[in-house]
Amino acid sequence: MNCFSRTRTLLLLVLPCLLFSAFSAFAQEMPSDYQDVLKSLDRKGDFKAGVLKINIPRNDLKMTIQGFSTPTPFGFGGWLALTKASDGSDVMMGDLVLLQEEVNPVMSALLDNGIDVTALHNHFFWDEPHVYYMHVHGMGKAADLARKAKPGLDLIGHVPPAAARSVAAGGTGTALDTAKLAKIVGHEGEQSGPVYKITVGRDDLGMKEHGAAINSRMGLNTWAAFVGTQEDSAIAGDVAMLAQEVTPVLKALRKNGIDVVAIHNHMIEDQPRVIFLHYWGRGTAEKLAASFKAVLDELGKNAPSHAAGQ
Repeated sequence: MNCFSRTRTLLLLVLPCLLFSAFSAFAQEMPSDYQDVLKSLDRKGDFKAGVLKINIPRNDLKMTIQGFSTPTPFGFGGWLALTKASDGSDVMMGDLVLLQEEVNPVMSALLDNGIDVTALHNHFFWDEPHVYYMHVHGMGKAADLARKAKPGLDLIGHVPPAAARSVAAGGTGTALDTAKLAKIVGHEGEQSGPVYKITVGRDDLGMKEHGAAINSRMGLNTWAAFVGTQEDSAIAGDVAMLAQEVTPVLKALRKNGIDVVAIHNHMIEDQPRVIFLHYWGRGTAEKLAASFKAVLDELGKNAPSHAAGQ
């Protein structure tokens, strides 16, 4: 056997070992605390570019868009991601794919365990079943974040559909006592047909754009609309919040049994930054008014004391 043949044979013998060692070393690059996260959540994931990506796909759903079959990788793969901060703690972000009946139970479980919910919206039209996307955020030790997130993740795919209640048009009951609702909320409203609407501006934010005051009439407001009877009514509305008000408001709504249906922005380049939340609820008018008052009580606590950017 010549020198070339011996070298070739040696490479063929050694190369598989080298490749195996390289792959083994790569697999071991995942920090041990991240390995523990995957185990505690009983989820699969990978570690690349310093980020642990935890897979939360909705393989249990058979999705279609306008009747077109759309597999999970098309946009229905939820996830959580963790990476190290400069102080050695972890930053967690994620996007969860949820059926409408899962949104608020999962939100409550996350909020109750110290995980922030930062956005809620749709990614598609004409999707069947209709799904929503909830963005989440947390900071701390990897093990603690996994423990806090687990109760919410465990609900995904396991929340039974809510039994829909219908309100017959012209149903019997006591007409809305708008004076009582105004007294509970602490603000007068306006009647528009069968709907009583209370609007509360956020003039405390002192927002301006190009020198013009952005006030309640320009959309910088929080409102609640009531319809139905005193015994059985519905509420819907919008809440204008500073970033630090989002979590307290979410907790106030969920504590009072009000469903959150969207969290997003209405403006770009607004200073201070304002986030808007849409909600819906059902119950006695007095209870719904008290729920709205609980939201108002969370607003303005941390508002800036001076006018924002001009």
